[in-house]
Amino acid sequence: MMRKGFGSLAFSLSVRKRAFSTSTSPSLSPLDDAAAAGSLKSMNLFSAINNALHIALDSDPRAYVFGEDVSFGGVFRCTTGLADRFGKNRVFNTPLCEQGIVGFGIGLAAMDNRAIAEIQFADYIYPAFDQIVNEAAKFRYRSGNQFNCGASIVGLTSGGEVQTYDPPPNNAPTSYGINNFPERFNRLTIRAPYGAVGHGGHYHSQSPESFFCHVPGIKVVIPRSPKQAKGLLLSCIRDPNPVVFFEPKWLYRLAVEEVPEHDYMVPLSEAEVIRHGTDITLVGWGAQLAVMEQACIDAEKEGISCELIDLRTLLPWDKETVEASVRKTGRLLVSHEAPVTGGFGAEISASMVERCFLRYISIGTKTHY
Repeated sequence: MMRKGFGSLAFSLSVRKRAFSTSTSPSLSPLDDAAAAGSLKSMNLFSAINNALHIALDSDPRAYVFGEDVSFGGVFRCTTGLADRFGKNRVFNTPLCEQGIVGFGIGLAAMDNRAIAEIQFADYIYPAFDQIVNEAAKFRYRSGNQFNCGASIVGLTSGGEVQTYDPPPNNAPTSYGINNFPERFNRLTIRAPYGAVGHGGHYHSQSPESFFCHVPGIKVVIPRSPKQAKGLLLSCIRDPNPVVFFEPKWLYRLAVEEVPEHDYMVPLSEAEVIRHGTDITLVGWGAQLAVMEQACIDAEKEGISCELIDLRTLLPWDKETVEASVRKTGRLLVSHEAPVTGGFGAEISASMVERCFLRYISIGTKTHY
């Protein structure tokens, strides 16, 4: 059976390193506020991920990072230095068993811990599909909102409060109001590098995000750049829902930005208009944004004004921002690095037809595969 290691991590890409555009909106974004509040450091995408994991582990003693080869940095070096700083009881290797990795993460989160699981390549997330879809996503629903991936519920008090069991060092039951759980509850994040790099073959190049966008109870997030990756990952780790966080491995070393060094978060389920235009709306996510941004520049030379939107969160996605843009431009093109059949672009197109049909819009879906 073929496993997951690349022979070499020195990617020979002919594309120059570049910084990606940030929002052209005149209003301040959370990233603008973060940049204004502290120092910036040039980081590529994997360094930004590493920085976010350092902050997550440092700010919460109940946070754990685990997966295949993570204790020595992982195949893409995203976890470099974590085990040395925080110890191998909090950053540790697992067997080559994706179902076990996610299943363990669900149990860890259910005992009031912050579980950050790594699937070495998104292509190998499928053995964990049952754990993600039938366990993590439904943990809260199947109990009538009495428990979830983040609090171990041991009973109800006579006053109707939920009683949880605190792990060490407290080792004691604690009571909370049914609608007043602590903010730390329900923390399960599953990281996985996705997409093509030019030489990965069919077992190291897939983009499986649409499989998970069909599932109520989880969130699906994909960043486009180092600055976005750090803020979005920290938001995912602290979000009270299980999150699948896909990282564009093509950009691990290729994308470079000035990234705030301190702790900050980018809101989930909020798309970003990164280029304003009047003739057509382009929607994408992840590594495909670099391709689309170049397309906007080329179209501008032909007198076509493009509005470019980074969806950032695919589930639940920001329909309002896309709709507002489409109503302005009257045209929509969705582009993603994934198969067109059953792709998430079809969901966006269908939603915009439903919402904007009477505006006589022109909608198309384009795949880059």
